[in-house]
Amino acid sequence: MAQREPNAAMELLYRETGWTLRQFAQQVNRIGTECGTPTTYSPQTARAWLKGHVPSEKARPLIVEALSRKLGRPVAHADAGLPSSTDQGEHAADLVTRLLELGEADMHPTRRSMLNAGLYSAALAVPAFRDLLPDGAPRREEPRSPVRIGAGDVATVRTTTDRIADLLDELGGGVARPMAAAFLVNTVGPYLRASATDEVRQDMLSAASDLVYLTGWMAMYEREHGLGQRYYLKALGLAAEANDKVTYCRTLRGMSLQAAHLRYGRKALELADSAAEAAPAAGPRLLAFLRGQQAHAASLVGDGRQARTRLREAEAALSKADSRRESVGGYDASAYQFHVSHVLYEGGDLQGSIKAMQTCLKLQPRQERQGRIHANGLLAQRQLEFGHLEESCRTWHAFLDDYASVTTARGDEHLVTLRTRIAPYLRNREARALDERARDIAAVKRVA
Repeated sequence: MAQREPNAAMELLYRETGWTLRQFAQQVNRIGTECGTPTTYSPQTARAWLKGHVPSEKARPLIVEALSRKLGRPVAHADAGLPSSTDQGEHAADLVTRLLELGEADMHPTRRSMLNAGLYSAALAVPAFRDLLPDGAPRREEPRSPVRIGAGDVATVRTTTDRIADLLDELGGGVARPMAAAFLVNTVGPYLRASATDEVRQDMLSAASDLVYLTGWMAMYEREHGLGQRYYLKALGLAAEANDKVTYCRTLRGMSLQAAHLRYGRKALELADSAAEAAPAAGPRLLAFLRGQQAHAASLVGDGRQARTRLREAEAALSKADSRRESVGGYDASAYQFHVSHVLYEGGDLQGSIKAMQTCLKLQPRQERQGRIHANGLLAQRQLEFGHLEESCRTWHAFLDDYASVTTARGDEHLVTLRTRIAPYLRNREARALDERARDIAAVKRVA
């Protein structure tokens, strides 16, 4: 039997990381657990990879992601000396086909487990708007259907997207996202393949991009981060096809928020800055929307000066915005205070952070139940961290008031945090009453 050749490309990257074999295997296993497919690779397995043993298809994306995160730059399969047959790009020629495949899988609960195992990549290189469209003009795909669409069909997509956004706020992503996926596959997909005038087709691509962005946002909120990232990438592609820089930059901003939630500060700041650069002529509300996220991301990397500057810019832009508020990607005084709270918290001002989050909740529209659940969950944790047990309990009760009637994985996450954080204080009467209520709701929600 011929002797295997060592994987010189992987060996070079491995040496650059400074890892031991045990650390290499541990990082790959950690990413496997993160994306829902736990692995138990050993230092001996890592040594075999370096010696030329070809990793399994399941292991390959985990290996390149581990190397990418450690080295702080994208590492492709080929860079690590690995077969690239399964390394599918998100910007394939037939974007609509890939998008519909994703939506069809998301529609069916039996197939969602496969989607949820998708890996979130912190080292993903997102192409610039101009790189997606090197000739500066939308690509045209020949229609595959004799059906012809018009402006009324575009209005249908935009109106339905707004309604789904309302359902997200009222009932949670667990209810709203399957509707979005079904509408995407059954209605929007055929529209994207129908014949139309150039103007209508461009408007339809833009409307579809908004819907896909929202669907990615919901997947992120449901803690399905690999899936959310895939939807976001599809939204970027559609926005580029539509020559729609506004939706493109809003999507990048959503990707920054996702990275921030996962505590990838550098990636969050990179994406937030890219979003701002993609919209140089943005209106005041969109500018505030972008600057607020830049402030949040800057605070995550410890750049308090930049964070405060971006907050001032967001506040100034918001003061110039009109009273209209968009359902998708809107930004208001409540959202601004949410960002203020994050910046103060990351800067070590716990008391200021609490006050800003309380202001955020006071200004929040009553119908935005999903956002209120998250804000109350964060506020209660910070109040307890500050030593205000009774106030924290009252805030947790407000959280439970909304959470009981909403289907949301992020809410489930806050419920688990509630029960964990309140456990040491059960000698207190208010803490016991809160724990009993939370336990009853957890049983109904089937949250361990």
